[in-house]
Amino acid sequence: MSVEKVREYLKPYGVEERIQEFEESSATVELAAHAVGVIPARIAKTLSFKKEEGCILVVTAGDQKIDNSKFKKTFGMKAKMLTADEVIQLTGHAVGGVCPFAVPKSVEVYLDESLKRFQTVFPAAGSSNSAVELTCLELEMCSKASGWVNVCKSAE
Repeated sequence: MSVEKVREYLKPYGVEERIQEFEESSATVELAAHAVGVIPARIAKTLSFKKEEGCILVVTAGDQKIDNSKFKKTFGMKAKMLTADEVIQLTGHAVGGVCPFAVPKSVEVYLDESLKRFQTVFPAAGSSNSAVELTCLELEMCSKASGWVNVCKSAE
């Protein structure tokens, strides 16, 4: 079970007890916000993109959408999402439970600046009915992020 893999992964950081598992699905931003009891923007959604070999993960605030031109300028490639099969194969997590934890070393993780508006955010914890509450600093440490990026559309 992927949530158990994430729990083990988070133990050295001392945040594994914060993982919440729900009776209801938290597979989408809206469902996760309902399950956790927060506004959708505080859900830290993890998006999976193809790169030449493997993938990169970009964690954004739940109310954001990727800006294709910013993405291309930042990563030097088009923003092409992985298929559901590729997500499992390349990240070890299924769609709905993708998170930046317990992923293969070859997977690069980036955090979008849109998350910094919040004291804490809620990324998935490896399943479609889980989340873990983390500060942005904890998310950065636990995800071993390669850095912070600005690849989302600006609020109009």
